[in-house]
Amino acid sequence: MSSKLEQSLNEMGITLPAAPAPAANYVPFVVTGNTVYVSGQISNGEEGLIVGKLGDNMTTEEGAAAARTCALSLLAQLKAACDGDLDRLVRVVKLVGFVNSTADYTEQPKVINGASDFMVEALGDIGRHARSAVSAVSLPLGVAVEIEGIFEIK
Repeated sequence: MSSKLEQSLNEMGITLPAAPAPAANYVPFVVTGNTVYVSGQISNGEEGLIVGKLGDNMTTEEGAAAARTCALSLLAQLKAACDGDLDRLVRVVKLVGFVNSTADYTEQPKVINGASDFMVEALGDIGRHARSAVSAVSLPLGVAVEIEGIFEIK
């Protein structure tokens, strides 16, 4: 099933990836009532995992691009949670972003903007959300960014 939202993404040249399988003992999302909680999605591009540490071997711009891949995976998981119908999305409620960064790196918000800006660009006003952007000394598999999301659906 292709939703209007997914058709709009396609017109932007964006195809959602398949919803990634969990890497450990957890589920990729939980639906309770009208809320979907999506587990942390790690930075993963067409060529595989996007690894690195901001403030060391990655620029803020590269980190923002990595965060955008997390946003795509969040929407892919949301699509799975909505039985393939992204038009059930009411709004993005909150994103929590973790940035693999050095102790002196302070541009975590600019990195997570890669995901936030994408949500607004792709979804309009329903993509505006509350957010946290925090530093982490390391992330699973050495990835640069991990983002989890909370969504309201109908």
